[in-house]
Amino acid sequence: MTHQGLLRFLLLWAVNTLSLWVADGLFDRMEIRTAEALFLSGLLLGVLNSVLRPVLILLTLPLTVFTLGFFLLVVNALMLQLVALLVTDFHIDGFWDGFLVALFVSIFGFVVNAMIGTNKITVVRSARRDR
Repeated sequence: MTHQGLLRFLLLWAVNTLSLWVADGLFDRMEIRTAEALFLSGLLLGVLNSVLRPVLILLTLPLTVFTLGFFLLVVNALMLQLVALLVTDFHIDGFWDGFLVALFVSIFGFVVNAMIGTNKITVVRSARRDR
């Protein structure tokens, strides 16, 4: 892993963790009990979003197209529910609570990534390859 790749990974982990921390404060039906659970949840959410989410998107592509992209919100909720299932001190009461939390985490993460320019690292790296 290159230096820029490691930096991007750490930034995305931090953004996921920050998003979950803020969501924990806003949503009563979501609870992260320990700091370890928070950091592990942020890491696991990033890994699952990088590995499993693209597979689920591909498998559900007809349904996603039929719902004009709305089903992607369901995929995001499933990823968050899976993290809550795997991390002991992380709990979400039900699917619809997970859906709302996933919607918030997605929007919050998008805004924070746009503010800190996480995506610019990838653009710079791919532009250097073209030379």
